[in-house]
Amino acid sequence: MAATLPLLYTHVMGSHGFPGWFWTALDKIKAGEYGQTDAKETFDDATQLAIRDQERAGIDVICDGEMRRFFFVQTFYGKMDGLEQLEPLRKTGLYAYDSVPRYRPLRKITVPKGLGTIEEFQYLKAQTDGPVKATCPGPVTLSIHVQTRPGDAYNNDRLALCWDLVPAVNAELKGLAAAGADWIQIDEPSAAIVPGQIVEYVKMFNACVAGVKARIGYHVCFGNLLSRPRGKRSYRWMFPHLLDCKCDQFVFEYANREMAEIDLWKEVGVDRDVACGVVDVKSFYMETPEDVAERIRLCLKHIPAERLSLVPDCGFFPVPRWVAFEKLKRLAAGTRLVRKELGG
Repeated sequence: MAATLPLLYTHVMGSHGFPGWFWTALDKIKAGEYGQTDAKETFDDATQLAIRDQERAGIDVICDGEMRRFFFVQTFYGKMDGLEQLEPLRKTGLYAYDSVPRYRPLRKITVPKGLGTIEEFQYLKAQTDGPVKATCPGPVTLSIHVQTRPGDAYNNDRLALCWDLVPAVNAELKGLAAAGADWIQIDEPSAAIVPGQIVEYVKMFNACVAGVKARIGYHVCFGNLLSRPRGKRSYRWMFPHLLDCKCDQFVFEYANREMAEIDLWKEVGVDRDVACGVVDVKSFYMETPEDVAERIRLCLKHIPAERLSLVPDCGFFPVPRWVAFEKLKRLAAGTRLVRKELGG
């Protein structure tokens, strides 16, 4: 794939903005008012829109928009055995990190039928002729809403819970590769949100990708529930250990932090590809193409052009579809400006 991509190619983190009608349809599906065929058509149609929006915006590598996933990881809990759903901690006021459903492990967690990303990818491949990327959450992020307590199945040991999810993620990644995914991005924002465990997280990541024959991207951010970060927004503490990850690309957010820490790459060295977030998905400010180009030029001071690609900071799930589409157009337009300057 890399040989066919332009210099400074563009791609997305994964999720796309839901169209208004899709929210209404999801309510109908939840209420049992749609049949199995109705629901399938609804999800297929929403995925088609996400693909077409990316293509029309001029994005070089396409994702399926993660339209079959809800609030990033919530859908995956329904695919796990051994969990009991708990009430949210807070039900009034603004929806935030303490408003999400929580889960309790009744026994060791298993994922007997997979996470469902393989079927998502197969549909994506059938709908576009262009380069595509598959996405899958990592074990730390998959565990984020599971509450461990003394005396439960994990005896308050979150790392043990995460390690139990590693075989499921590894099987999912191998299944994606077998289905034709030559580029897979593992989404692990929780690695940056929960400090102090980076050495163990690197071991866990490497176990997840062991034996996976595909290009591997590692997406680390600081959370994005309704455009709110959750963790302290710094990558510095994760280095140099992060360099031990067996990945081909790091995927980091920068735009919403005013490009802070982009100079860190000059310190640690660029020994693999880096995808930099140059569009702020946590803001309704509409970057001009020149805004995007200015951010790209800053990236190029620290990352070689042949190693650099451009993305939005995070997924577009928390914003309306029209905002997602508009920002994608500006990402592509700003990238074209810099490509022209470089003679590409």
